[in-house]
Amino acid sequence: MRFLVRDRLLGIGDDYWIEDQHGNKVFLVDGKAMRLRDTFELKDTQGRVLIDIHQKMFALRDTMIIERDGEPLARIRRKRLSLLRNHYRVSLADGTELDVSGKILDREFAIEYEEELLAQISRRWLTLRETYGVDIVREDADPALLIAVAVCVIHLADKEREEH
Repeated sequence: MRFLVRDRLLGIGDDYWIEDQHGNKVFLVDGKAMRLRDTFELKDTQGRVLIDIHQKMFALRDTMIIERDGEPLARIRRKRLSLLRNHYRVSLADGTELDVSGKILDREFAIEYEEELLAQISRRWLTLRETYGVDIVREDADPALLIAVAVCVIHLADKEREEH
């Protein structure tokens, strides 16, 4: 499954559609305005909230939290003690950890579980300059979660770049 994501710096109040490879709208990223922290919702085409994404307040390192139905699903932050600057760890609520690494600022990175590829994020396949693809390679993977992870990692990397 391949999804196309418009590449814009997420900000408070930003909304945009994520499409499948056929150009059908699949998910809406809804940036919530008037909030103290960065908050986004991933909605289906009927407007139901599938995933809630927000920045953890008062964390030592920038951390994004992903929730589903009000329950914590994942926590994302830059991997500590990594030689690679673009290396993030996703800690799922069930104790599972996903690894995200690659050229995140260039939108060329992978999401893996125990060195098995779950999703590849890339601009290479696309002719649209302002778009990157999220290619889900495992059929049993949760597309909404992997898209949310990609959105969070890009948001954290862009924010870190702005601060330096």
